[in-house]
Amino acid sequence: MSAAPTLLSTARALVARDARLLWRRRGDAMQPALFALLVVVLFALALGGEREALAPSAGAVLWVAVLLAGLLSLDTLFRGDAEDGSLEQWMLAPVPLAWLVAVRTFMHWASTSLPLLVATPVLGELLYLPRDQLGLLLAGLALGTPLLSLLGSVVAALTVGMRRSGILVALLALPLYVPVLVFGAGSVAASAQGLDPTGALLLLAAGLVLALVLAPLAAAAAIRIALN
Repeated sequence: MSAAPTLLSTARALVARDARLLWRRRGDAMQPALFALLVVVLFALALGGEREALAPSAGAVLWVAVLLAGLLSLDTLFRGDAEDGSLEQWMLAPVPLAWLVAVRTFMHWASTSLPLLVATPVLGELLYLPRDQLGLLLAGLALGTPLLSLLGSVVAALTVGMRRSGILVALLALPLYVPVLVFGAGSVAASAQGLDPTGALLLLAAGLVLALVLAPLAAAAAIRIALN
């Protein structure tokens, strides 16, 4: 008789499945990074391309680019699983549904936000981001992007039973994203003004810890409501 699946084995199986699907659709996986690059280029063109105009707003522009790139793929977080019946199997699985939601959210972050974190130094150079602000910007994005994915997972779960809900997902997610954007971009702005950015980073860290605990539970409850 085979042993019952554990949380770790279930997570490995789901990560492997998502990685295979991501590889098959690797063209789609590049869309968030390309969209963020497009946003950065458009901002640079709109501000004239001069260092004096771009450098003060570089941190805020990069935060907006990352936020919009995450919104681009948010509607697909659970959509494919709902269409092929996988979500029903998740509800019958011998592991908590919130655990599966957390693993899927991690994969969403790893496939959309992690490449942008890697590309941030290059995008920062395009916007003449001051070198002394790069570390702080990366720290804020490392705390803020998982928080955005966790908040987005709740919204995606709430709308998983609706068709063509892309605009609705964005409208529901944006009010939740605004505080993350304010604290993330505000930490870079505070550092540029010679102020201490630690408070904003601590608030992002506190929000991330709270979301790690509550967001998978809320998303799991929303999926049950949507499917029932």
